[in-house]
Amino acid sequence: MPGETLGLVGESGCGKSVTALSILGLVQRPGRIVGGKILFKGEDLVRMPVDELRDIRGRDIAMIFQDPLSSLNPVLKVGFQIDEAMQAHDKIPKDQIERRGVDLLKEVRVPDAARRANDYPHQFSGGMRQRAMIAMGLSNRPEILIADEPTTALDVTVQAQILELLRDLNEATGTSIMLITHNLGVVAGLCKRVIVMYAGEIVEQGPVEQIFESPQHPYTWSLLRSIPRIDADRRERLRSIEGLPPDLIQLPPGCKFSPRCPYRIERCFRDDPQLKEVAPSQEAACWVTMKRAYAEMGAATITDTRPGAASGVRPPKGVAAKVVDARTIDAAEGPVR
Repeated sequence: MPGETLGLVGESGCGKSVTALSILGLVQRPGRIVGGKILFKGEDLVRMPVDELRDIRGRDIAMIFQDPLSSLNPVLKVGFQIDEAMQAHDKIPKDQIERRGVDLLKEVRVPDAARRANDYPHQFSGGMRQRAMIAMGLSNRPEILIADEPTTALDVTVQAQILELLRDLNEATGTSIMLITHNLGVVAGLCKRVIVMYAGEIVEQGPVEQIFESPQHPYTWSLLRSIPRIDADRRERLRSIEGLPPDLIQLPPGCKFSPRCPYRIERCFRDDPQLKEVAPSQEAACWVTMKRAYAEMGAATITDTRPGAASGVRPPKGVAAKVVDARTIDAAEGPVR
């Protein structure tokens, strides 16, 4: 929505970055969009001609890529690359481009911006390169800014500065931001709404405070319990999610999280759940939901989070073996060497 900050979270490999690249038509070959719609101002970007989509890309919808060092051209000055982004779309008057480039570097808090605009990317620190990428993304006053893990590989102090910068820019310019991250703490501090992805699908979405207070999908619940808490008992063991995300080429039948879910039931191995409303403004794709898990499976006091531990349900015969803690567990036959 206009002016909204949306968080897109999930483990590595769950489809966050590919989803963002799909919006801009940048999915690498042989990948392609085979169905669905991407609506922007009532127009479907999937069916839009390449030339028209190129005009939108960088002008109306901009993206900050995950690795600023490889996203900036090492042989061109930083200021030139920011100016070039504006020259490509004719949205900013040509006589204002150079001055706006310096102003953008000031806006993203690059010290001595007029001089640093003549520096090359290797002369910028990691945090400064990320700021330059943000300036480039904002250069054409886009309506949507997609930030793909903008704080990756930065120290915590610089991370806090970048996040504060994005928050201030959102409030000052009204630009909508889609923030891709696996850091739920970042989402809590910056976003108003969150989408949780697993195995290429949305499994839960809703307002951030509501999701954090009452997650309804076991995957979201497990992610939140995997975060160290400063108010937790130091003797208490941190409970991670056992197992690994599925191979997207050979997805399991039914719910894709069932091989790792402690609350799975028989139906989870058979039918693929669809998103449905579980609370006002909150949707989840789950046959159990945490309301049932708390009521029937002791989720409030559970200590054993192994797959099927709370429900006691094992996969039917024929389900492929899964790797858990470096041991191979066959679903039908038990532990094997």
